[in-house]
Amino acid sequence: MTSDGGLSREEVEDLVERAKAGDRPAFARLVSEYQDKIHGYVYRMLGDAEEAEDVAQETFLRAFQSLPSFRGAASFHTWLYRIASNLSIDIARRNRRQNDGTISLDEPMESDDGDYGREIADESVGPEQLSARREVQELVRRAIGDLPEKLQTVMVLYELQGESYEDIAEILGCPLGTVKSRLFNARAQLKDKLEQLVQVGELEVEQ
Repeated sequence: MTSDGGLSREEVEDLVERAKAGDRPAFARLVSEYQDKIHGYVYRMLGDAEEAEDVAQETFLRAFQSLPSFRGAASFHTWLYRIASNLSIDIARRNRRQNDGTISLDEPMESDDGDYGREIADESVGPEQLSARREVQELVRRAIGDLPEKLQTVMVLYELQGESYEDIAEILGCPLGTVKSRLFNARAQLKDKLEQLVQVGELEVEQ
């Protein structure tokens, strides 16, 4: 089994043990291994590139500070995601309070490089079609962001980050059945939200 950047579980565990012993280059290697994945996850949760950068940095800072207490009961991978998830949820709650609990689907999303989606380049698609596709992707992302936080978190982790049911259960500290139930409800609510966007003309369905 390999991690996001190609290291085996054994290599990650070795780097963790070395980092716990004070080997800073070992921890820097772990950061390099996971930074894109963690940043992508936080961006998908918050929808703001600058906030995502700050939260990702805070995630690794807290991980470094907490390494002495990391006992390996969970994998380093899921432990890191749990830190990022908790921080993201705290920021999202703060933002919702500041915005009176509303999130506008019309508000543009900010990103330095624009996309963390699984978009595969298609040379046969023209500029207008590509632009329309990106608009649809942005609307879908915003619809996901408008889900209740427990449903949003599971949806992002499973559908966008590619995490397994088992890893999500470990990240969120909940039973496997709860993960599956939340994902089912998230998909149902997202379907309803997208159908509403189609009805009001915000989202067009290709014939």
